[in-house]
Amino acid sequence: MTHEPDDRFGGPAKLTGQNRIRLVAIGFSIAFLAISLQLANLTIYKGMGVEDDVLAEHQPRTPRPDIVDRNGVVIATDIAVASLYADPRKIIDVEEAIESLTATVPDLDAKALRAKLTQPGRAFVWLKRQVAPEERDAVYNLGIPGVGFVNERRRVYPLARLAAHTVGYVDLDSKGIAGIEKYLDAQGALYTASLAEGSGETASPAQISADTRVQHALTDELEKAVSKFQAKAAGGIVLDITTGEIIALASLPDFNPNQEDKKFRKEQANMMTSGVFELGSVIKAVTFAMAFDYGVTNLEGKYDARFPLVIGNASISDYHAQRRVLTVPEIFINSSNIGTARMALDVGLEGHQEFLRRVGFFDRLTTEVPESAKPLLPKNWSKLATATAAFGHGFAVQPLQGISVIGGLINNGVMAAPTFLKRDVAEAEVLAKRIVKPETSEKMRYLFRLNVTEGTASKADVIGYRVGGKTGTAEKVVHGRYAPDKLLNSFIGAFPMDNPKYAIIVMLDEPKATPETYGFATAGWNAVPTAGKIIERIAPLLGVRPVFTPEDIEKLAKLAKTAKKDG
Repeated sequence: MTHEPDDRFGGPAKLTGQNRIRLVAIGFSIAFLAISLQLANLTIYKGMGVEDDVLAEHQPRTPRPDIVDRNGVVIATDIAVASLYADPRKIIDVEEAIESLTATVPDLDAKALRAKLTQPGRAFVWLKRQVAPEERDAVYNLGIPGVGFVNERRRVYPLARLAAHTVGYVDLDSKGIAGIEKYLDAQGALYTASLAEGSGETASPAQISADTRVQHALTDELEKAVSKFQAKAAGGIVLDITTGEIIALASLPDFNPNQEDKKFRKEQANMMTSGVFELGSVIKAVTFAMAFDYGVTNLEGKYDARFPLVIGNASISDYHAQRRVLTVPEIFINSSNIGTARMALDVGLEGHQEFLRRVGFFDRLTTEVPESAKPLLPKNWSKLATATAAFGHGFAVQPLQGISVIGGLINNGVMAAPTFLKRDVAEAEVLAKRIVKPETSEKMRYLFRLNVTEGTASKADVIGYRVGGKTGTAEKVVHGRYAPDKLLNSFIGAFPMDNPKYAIIVMLDEPKATPETYGFATAGWNAVPTAGKIIERIAPLLGVRPVFTPEDIEKLAKLAKTAKKDG
């Protein structure tokens, strides 16, 4: 007896449908479990390796010490920032991630991003360093697996361009690249005991010798001079000649160390230390000091400047030709090449070289700022080489070295080693070096002041501050030959000359003549008045009190009368 299937209650047919549902459910469960396991593997197990190994390499470095000026003004400091990274192994949908990221962070390039996210085996790639807070929040809200942030520190320079060449800058990894920033790394200043991990302390600030008030005045007046005289470049230094402290240094064009792209142009280099230049007649001051110190002449000495000085096939003449016998002071204030060359020849070739070695012109000047150039001296020291080097031709030094030597010549004959760090007189005396006798220095102070009251530097005579100095107008070398129409003008001065405390150098590269200069483009018409304006602004800031002679009071009365008339 057989029985037909009873399907009234959905017998075998219903069981078949339930089996299918169960199979689909099991399939979905297995797939979901596989995805979950894979996500767990990516986010937990593999992620642990990234966090422990890769991310550890990109944790924030110990904060750099702040850099402050001599008065405590912050010039460089660290701030906390976030940097965007990705682990390509965790990116589930690369194209979707690229689309979301480029829409949120516009400066991300899709092609470059794709190349980074499709690198096989890579566990860590930077997407963008030091993102803005709003970008960080927007990317975080995207919730893209494998995309995250590393907390870093960013170096910022609150005063931007001010003192940029002195302070320098760092790269994205906070490594010092130039200036004091590079010096700090070289000295290991980032890893002092006060920065021990977990101590919660910060490093003591690195205090430099610069005064930001003086730095601003120097930079501002140089910028005005560049504009007024249409110069290609300009530079200046203010030096405390008793301590060797560099109170201000500017080299234009300069740069903003805050800008992300640190590919600065060659013209933006620090020409005050990393370049060497013929300072022209400024070097005559060194020759005069040499002649005084060796005793070959004195302030009563005389030299024949009636005719050009002929040496072999070369003829040396004067720009301001007097064509007469000149006294030593007249040679100085008229900047006579002939008279200066004759002094050097009286000293002799060996004595000349010995003196230049004594003051350091045969050696590279090194300071805390690593950018430094070595002097260029004549290869073959001949009679002609001595004669021309005596007035600054064929003889190039870095401007900082030039002002340091001049400072020593008028600082009672003692040259303080220049420094970009704050230093007191006692520390300076340990490193100081006597380069000339005190009586030689006294003669040089007299000549410097005389040159401002009666000579080529008269436009630097700031009433009350007894300025002294020496001008220099040098023809630049172009394609191996001197170019008469391309001048590098310099002025090195000091104040107050009865007891010098500060020296200043001002340089203008290829300044142009103006109606105000009556067609002249020499140093006395541009570098000198620029220095005068700088001194007028910085002397009160440096605590130099003016002393007014009866002549000064008369000048002030005339100026007040003129101002009232014009007003």
